[in-house]
Amino acid sequence: MNLTSLVEAGIAGDAPERAACHSLLRTADDDLLPLLHAAFQIRKHYFGTRVQIHVLKNAKSGLCPEDCHYCSQSSVSNAPIERYALRPREEIVSGALDAHRGGASRYCIVTSGRGPTDGEVEAVCEAVEEIKQTADIDICCCLGLLTEPQAHRLKSAGVGRVNHNLNTSRNHHETICSTHGYEDRLRTLEIVQKAGLATCSGGIVGMGESHNDIIDLAFALREVGADSIPVNFLHPIDGTPLSGRDDLTPRDCLRTLCLFRFVNPDREIRVAGGRERNIRSLQPLALYPANSLFVEGYLTTGGQDTGDTHRMIEDLGFEIDARAPSPTVDLTEAITIA
Repeated sequence: MNLTSLVEAGIAGDAPERAACHSLLRTADDDLLPLLHAAFQIRKHYFGTRVQIHVLKNAKSGLCPEDCHYCSQSSVSNAPIERYALRPREEIVSGALDAHRGGASRYCIVTSGRGPTDGEVEAVCEAVEEIKQTADIDICCCLGLLTEPQAHRLKSAGVGRVNHNLNTSRNHHETICSTHGYEDRLRTLEIVQKAGLATCSGGIVGMGESHNDIIDLAFALREVGADSIPVNFLHPIDGTPLSGRDDLTPRDCLRTLCLFRFVNPDREIRVAGGRERNIRSLQPLALYPANSLFVEGYLTTGGQDTGDTHRMIEDLGFEIDARAPSPTVDLTEAITIA
């Protein structure tokens, strides 16, 4: 594996051959820093040293008929989580304003379930319209399987991006979910793109998949043209079918992030759920291949708070890419709000 060639290819927008991808995922620990540096050269070419901060809002929790094995909100989970219907508009709007004041560039509204009712879509859209009148923050929605009219309504309300993860490779999908198929997820991404919305789609690593599956996922996301790619690392939650799995080391996670950067060089790569648990003390290194992250938690699990995230970014010599008043001006306020 020639890292110089990989960097040149990435800057040209090209992806590595599969053999190189396998070599990358098998990179020896002693060679991890050169690998991170190579990935950073591509990240820097497209995004500089800017880091986007995203905040998730769990607007509807639990009550889901799907059997996704990784999810604490699924029908096969008995995890002790909060379960509630769609939250009031005022609460969703308030969360967006808090995220804006904390320096977030994007607020992600998430609901559990196979897909939303038209009434739920309308309620989310009303909240989005109020947010857009009040705060300069991008809105992403993750609502499950969508219809074409629902996607167009989200677009008209001011939603800029829809998240719908492929989660894993086509071959591994039936191992983690049986109540909907991989093709259902592809179809929703197609509907979203036809409506003129940007797509956020990624996956989860650490669910028993092979290196082939990880590479397949990275290339599938390149093929569908995902604008933003969240890379999650399994946080095995007690009460879910994947409880007890502990397949990843921090170095595995960093190698995976590098792979996604090489395969999707000009896309936003976000280090997402499970980073605190799986990458641990090496979290700052994740921002060499990745250029965005979540703060304040992941729906039903906690995460790094806003203040600590700001300090991590600044300690690296990177900059927060935010349209809010600079979070470095009053970091105490950001911590208090969070």
